[in-house]
Parts: sequence; structure tokens; C-alpha cells
Amino acid sequence: MARPDLLKNLLALTFCGACAPLNAGARDSDPASNPAPIAHVHPQEQPPSPATVALQRSARASLPFEDKRDFEESKRGFVAAPKYAEIKTAAGTPAWNFGRYAFLDTKQDFDSIHPSLQRQAVLNAQYGLYEVVPGRIWQVRGFDISNITFVMGDSGWIVFDPLVSKETAAAALAFANEKLGARPVVAVVYSHSHIDHFGGVRGVIDEVDVKAGKVQVIAPAGFMEAAISENVYAGNAMIRRAMYQYGLLLPSTPFGHVDQAIGKRASSGTTGLIAPTRLITRDIEEIVVDGVTMVFQNTPGTEAPAEMNTWFPQFKAFWAAENITATIHNIYTLRGALVRDALQWSKYINEALYRFGPQADVMFAAHTWPRWGNARIQEVMRTQRDVYANLNNDVLHLANQGVTINEIQNVYRLPASLQQDWAARSYHGSEEHNSRAVINRYLGYWDGNPATLVPASPRDSAPLYVEMMGGSDKILAKSRELHAAGDYRLAIELLNKLVFAQPTNNAARNQLADSFEQMGYQKESSSLRNSFLAAALELRSGIPTGLVSRSASPDTVRAMSTQLWLDYLGILLDSRKANGLAFKINLVTPDQGEQHVLELSHATLTNIQGYQAKDADLTITINRADLEPIMMRKATFASQAAAGRATLAGNAGVLQQLMGSLGDFDQFFEIMPGTKTVVPAPSP
Repeated sequence: MARPDLLKNLLALTFCGACAPLNAGARDSDPASNPAPIAHVHPQEQPPSPATVALQRSARASLPFEDKRDFEESKRGFVAAPKYAEIKTAAGTPAWNFGRYAFLDTKQDFDSIHPSLQRQAVLNAQYGLYEVVPGRIWQVRGFDISNITFVMGDSGWIVFDPLVSKETAAAALAFANEKLGARPVVAVVYSHSHIDHFGGVRGVIDEVDVKAGKVQVIAPAGFMEAAISENVYAGNAMIRRAMYQYGLLLPSTPFGHVDQAIGKRASSGTTGLIAPTRLITRDIEEIVVDGVTMVFQNTPGTEAPAEMNTWFPQFKAFWAAENITATIHNIYTLRGALVRDALQWSKYINEALYRFGPQADVMFAAHTWPRWGNARIQEVMRTQRDVYANLNNDVLHLANQGVTINEIQNVYRLPASLQQDWAARSYHGSEEHNSRAVINRYLGYWDGNPATLVPASPRDSAPLYVEMMGGSDKILAKSRELHAAGDYRLAIELLNKLVFAQPTNNAARNQLADSFEQMGYQKESSSLRNSFLAAALELRSGIPTGLVSRSASPDTVRAMSTQLWLDYLGILLDSRKANGLAFKINLVTPDQGEQHVLELSHATLTNIQGYQAKDADLTITINRADLEPIMMRKATFASQAAAGRATLAGNAGVLQQLMGSLGDFDQFFEIMPGTKTVVPAPSP
């Protein structure tokens, strides 16, 4: 049945490596000028080229590095940082290391990092306990890719967004209790449906207390469906692509992974999920928990399918979830997801600006750092509102003049006034891929030219290009000329054809890796940087091992609907193996009172809930609790039947036909040709 390794949460991944601890609480460095020489280059990495150095120096001279407000705000309210350097799992493996980015603490400007991205990376490297609202709200930042927030109620803590992992969340709660006085957790709020905002919930509360009514779990409407479904249907492809976007295989060095825009990277502990006890269903909904009034603003379809902001009228504090952070986010996330609605995102920020903005004294979020003072808060709100609105409106303006999805990334630019605002910089998203996403949302992937309507596959067209360009020697010579001139995009255009035509041409692969690398060094967006550097790494040495992806947690499988699992079986089905087969299976789960029909016809597997087929070849009766081990591939229908936990009435042979027709997904499928040779992962 469905393999658990195909039901992974994208961020629930294990990383390796450690560095010396970094005392981020006292940091005040700001890379703005006087670039220092590169300290170290790994053997296969190339130093920044003269063209890259020139670009970085131009950025240092043109961006507003004199604006130090983010550095002041990121340190404000600092209480303490932990003395330990690492958070470990029960098995003794590292879940989080505070010092793996210690190289950022050198006050050195690295020409291998875009100056603006290095600035963001330094800001995100700070960690510890911070006071947000005196005596009432604190955050523990830098314990994971996201922040965990503690709101003091009359009798206990209300916890917002308990990180990725149980271990990091538990460490953050223990640290807050140590510094502020121990208090029980009376409620948990999930701001939205991404795992870095709920995965560590079992580190702060016990499900027994939730079921007993001692602890509330509050989330926006649609949370459970969104939390489970987003990464299932195309989950294997998303994980592989995430290795590029998030730089999961890159070492943490000035030449590799330096930041993830909204935090350093995800922890690698134990993930879980406890279902909400209360859903926020209205556009604006006010509730009181433990003496704290919270006004929730539902913002579906913004940064996540289910998401909500929160206003604390008692404290004049606005929680912006992940809708307003210190970066422009992804309208299209490169790992793969439905394209988000930039216009609607802008409208929800505008609503928050007019409804809550005039009263707010502090704005804080699930990532990065707070902003204080009403003028400052409204400034940042307006900036982010205008960025998303401009992205939507100006891209469509250009599209209506004939600019296509294949041209927009070279045409669209933010207005000059926004380019000089740190809150408008594209650390997570980028102007290039976000602008293409807007066109894709409204017009789709086709540029209107019939020549691109049914394009040849690169492996088929590339040999023709190589032949017509006069062969590999001429292509290599020209690409080296372009590379030397700093025209990496055109060099990549030529070399990509050659590598697809001749995957074993090491000279071409290494030259393409060199050009990818320089493009990565130059990119302000961490998503683009990581993608170029990851491709360079794989071209040089194959796909590294060392990334240990965990299967979906039991919590995730329990939360997954039976119908969603059956839908996923339809994706696992290899239609070539199923050709000529036909059967119907009734599935009954008495403990849930559900009935399903699973039908294979025309080499396609479909299902419907609420029906039973009178002519079914097989009827399976099994409690949902006994189905879950099968969903995790820890049992089979046959073994559950032998144990008396399931009954199979009819032709059990159709199960063998189904099993024999399911395909298998390779987590490390090739993106760049010829990279399938697996090598050990590099040390960080």
C-alpha cells in the first residue's frame, strides 16, 4: 500500500553537521562595506569571479545599509541565550545546532554571498528569549526556522506556533519557564498549516490534557485538510525539488547554505500533530482564553491555504503570522505548490492595516523579528501590501501588453521606491520567479507561441542544438568566453544544451557547474541561490547522500483522511502495469462509519465515498485504527486479516493485482542529467 516515505512533510528532514556556538544575543555586525577576502573555498568550489565581485560591491554601494533599524529591533527585548550549543533527540542525534552559521559572526563581507542576503542571514542568526510586550508576550527565536511565542494568561501560557520539532519546542518552553517562571500551557494556536508552525506541538502539550479539556488547540478553518493534503499528491517530487530550493544537501559555509530568508533552516527532531479543538471560521472572530482577548483575522490563500493573523487589543499587539515578515515571500514556491494569490494577499494586509494598524504598538510574526512604534508598523505594513499589489498589477499590465511568461522575469522590476526598502527585498521569493507565477496563475504556462505549445523534451532537442552549433568544442569555447565576461545566463543557456546532449561530458558539466555557482553567489533570494548551488554540487559530484528523510509521523497518518489516502493510491498506480485489469473493491471502516468504493478501470484507479458496489469483487472491512498500519506500510491487509483485524470477503486476488500495479518513486531522481551516481555528502 502507500509508502510512508512518500507522505513526508517537506520540512521534516534530518541535517548533518555542527559548528562552534555563536553568541547571537550580543551581535551588532552589519555587512555594509570593506569586503574582506574569502577565507576558504572547498576543493570543487570556485571563488567569486571578478564579475560577481563587481556585482556585490555595486549592491553594497546602492542599497540602504545605513538604515540600522532592523538590527536595533532584532535585539530589542533580549533576555538571555542558552548556554548549551545543541538540542538533541532522545536517540542522541542533533535536532538543532546553534552554531553552524558561526562564520556569519566574523563581521566579514563575503563576495560569495549577495550583501543583502548576508545582512538577512546575520539578522536571522540571533537566538534566545526576547520580550515583545512587557510582562505579557515573549518569543524564543533562533531555536528553529520559525519563532515560538509565549503569551502570559491569567494562569498559564498561550503558545503560538510550536516550531518544527518536539525537541526544539520543548527546549524553548523549558528555557522560557526557567527565565520567566514555570507556568502550564493552557492553549496552543496554530497560525497556519505549514509544519514549522505545528510540528513541535508535542513538546509543549500532552494530548491527554487536550482530550480532557485542559488545553485548547486553536487553528484557522481548513487547517487539517491543508496541513495534510498539500504535500501528498506530488510529495515525492516536492521533496526532491526542496533539496534545491532549501539547499538541503549544501554544507553551511559562505559558499553554500547561509540562510533560508525567514530563518536559518528547519530542525531535524520529531514532528507531530494534535488536531485542533476549536476552528476559527469567521472572517473576524474574537475569543477570550485564560483572560487574554484575541481577535483572529482569517487570511485563507495567502502564504498558506489556511492562515490567520491575531490582534491582541489589551496589549495593542498585532501578530502577523507569516503574512508580513522581513522578506517578500513566494507567490510560487520552487519546491512546488499551487500558485498563491498576490492580490488577495495584498488585500488581507490592507485590511489588517486599516483595522488594526492605527492602534498597534508592536507587530510580531512567526518568523524574523518584531517592529515597534505605530509609524514603523504602518510603514512595514504598507510596504508589504504595496509589494504584493504591485507584483500582481504591474505583471498583468505588462502581460496585457504582450510580455510573456518566458520574458517577464527580465522585464518586471519593483518601483524604485520599494527597491530601497529592506522590507521589500526578495530573500525568500524573487522578482524573477514570482513574476512568472502571476502570469501562470492568470494565463497558464504557455506563452502563446505555437512553437512552445508542444515542445520537444530537452534530451531530444539538445543533440540537435549541439550538432547545429558545431559540436561540443565550439560550445565549450564560447561558453567559457561568456563565463569569463560574466554573462553567466547565456553561458548556462549553451551549456545546458550540451550537458543534456552529452551527460557524461565532464568538461561541460564542470563548466556548467561553475556558471551555476556564480549565478548562485549573485542571487539575493535564498531560494534561487540554493537552487543554483545545489545543481552545481550535483553536476560535480553526483547526488549526495546524507539527507535522512523521515516518513510521515503517526500523527500525520492519523490525520490523513481515508479518501485522501485512496486518492494517493491512484497517483501511485502505474497505468502501464494496470493495463487490461478491472475490479471493484468495497472498503468499510466500522469505527468511522465510512464506506468507499475503489475501482480500477481503463488503467485508472478511482474512488468514491459514501457508496458500496453491489458487484464488488472484494469487500474489505477494517477499523480505521487497523488501517493506519497499512497506510504506513507496517502491515498488509492480509496480515491484518490473519490477525483478526480485518475481513476480506470475495476475491482477495484483486489485492495482489492492485499491489502489483503500484509504482515506486525514487526520492533522488535526476534533475540535472548524469547526476545519478550517488556520493557521500560533503561535511559542513
